[in-house]
Amino acid sequence: MLPTKGHLPFIALGVFLLALLHIMIQVHRNLEHLPSFTKAVITIGTFDGVHLGHQQIIRQLKTEAAAINGETVIITFHPHPRKIVAGRSNVRVLNTLEEKIKLFDEKGVEHVVIIPFDEAFANQSAEEYVSSFLVNKFKPHTIIIGYDHRFGKGRLGDYHLLEDLGRQYSYLVKEIPEHILNEVIISSTKIREALIHGDVETANAFLGYHYFFGGTVVDGNKLGRTIGYPTANIQINDEEKLIPANGVYAVTVELPGSISITKRQLKGMMNIGVRPTINGTRLVIEVNIFDFNEDVYGQAIMIYIHHYLRGETKFNGLEELKKQLAMDKQEAFELLCRE
Repeated sequence: MLPTKGHLPFIALGVFLLALLHIMIQVHRNLEHLPSFTKAVITIGTFDGVHLGHQQIIRQLKTEAAAINGETVIITFHPHPRKIVAGRSNVRVLNTLEEKIKLFDEKGVEHVVIIPFDEAFANQSAEEYVSSFLVNKFKPHTIIIGYDHRFGKGRLGDYHLLEDLGRQYSYLVKEIPEHILNEVIISSTKIREALIHGDVETANAFLGYHYFFGGTVVDGNKLGRTIGYPTANIQINDEEKLIPANGVYAVTVELPGSISITKRQLKGMMNIGVRPTINGTRLVIEVNIFDFNEDVYGQAIMIYIHHYLRGETKFNGLEELKKQLAMDKQEAFELLCRE
């Protein structure tokens, strides 16, 4: 039974993440209670987006682990290191932490370790980072890292220091090829720029999947139902999540199924904007799910963005808006059915 109005969004989100995502990866958030890894093959990074460049690194990680019958371990950070090191409060991420874990799981990573990134962690010396953190906590067989990776206070640690200390601590260091690292940097930049400008097709091409975000269905002004297009108003669960440009999109919406892990994916269209036709001023995200009339207030849902249909427009009244919505629905439905 779907939660109805009045259920706490945080409870709904927790149920959603457990029942809908069906995460099999082992997630470790406490460095003092890590398991004894078997021939850990590790790599380290923010992996924001887990896009095609990152996926090449994950494939290399899995190949190295398979060759020695070891375990794949990704070490990542939360919050984003730029918030601490650069003091930036306006960091916008392609993936929330839970979304990133979901993507790691889908790619077959066995372990992800979430490092609470703070000033104390950032201020470790490079040698301490290797000995007290990497070696003491993970006892790695192999560390996969880019030639330009920097770590430790003042970013003084590098690939060569890892290699030198590897002889002392008996681990191997494998380099991520330069062309893959360049692809990671270029992809991340292009994905952000594309989403900011509503170019979903380009963003999805670099991601290797449909850009998505989770949110909780909250009360709206119920205007949509008066013109035949009821919408679910979405409250984003993480304010750092990058939201695409204002406009209308063809989307699929994922809802939890029964108590099992069954998922329901439904077609729909989404509007992001201030709704200028009714002189709105506050940004809203609203989704019209096609042929759907269930009560989903308080429910956590996932939205996958497939196509950008048009920019936000101020119409001359609700009748003109209604006619445009009919055309939007037809276009969205046809595009989604072709996939």
